[in-house]
Amino acid sequence: MKKIFAFVFMLFVTVNVNSQIKKAIIEFNQTTIDYGTIEKGSNGVREFVFKNTGDGPLLITNVKSTCGCTIPKKPQKPILPGESEVIQVKYDTKRVGKISKSIIVSSNASNSSVILKITGNVIASKNIIGTENKPKSIVEEIN
Repeated sequence: MKKIFAFVFMLFVTVNVNSQIKKAIIEFNQTTIDYGTIEKGSNGVREFVFKNTGDGPLLITNVKSTCGCTIPKKPQKPILPGESEVIQVKYDTKRVGKISKSIIVSSNASNSSVILKITGNVIASKNIIGTENKPKSIVEEIN
């Protein structure tokens, strides 16, 4: 009987202690940012806004991209419950073509790993100096 009572008591204490552990929860306003169609050399910086909706401090431990053309920047300080912060992402817009990249955010939150995505399309600049359609000169027309 003493063993059963001791077991039940330890179970109650363990459950009670675990229920008091404060946990962070990270919630993003959006997990995908669409750059749309942008010109080569455009501003490639975008921000993912998030909030700590838990009851413990949030620590962003790592933010990494799946490609060297995308550079993420994470907050350095803990984010307290109820606070908002941003993860800045800079895409190299000197690369022409479709954008489809992922950024992996690791933290101490109960949802400890979140995948963010950027999409879009980078096109060559429309207004490259010297390549406008000009009427041909007489010499160009003869040749």
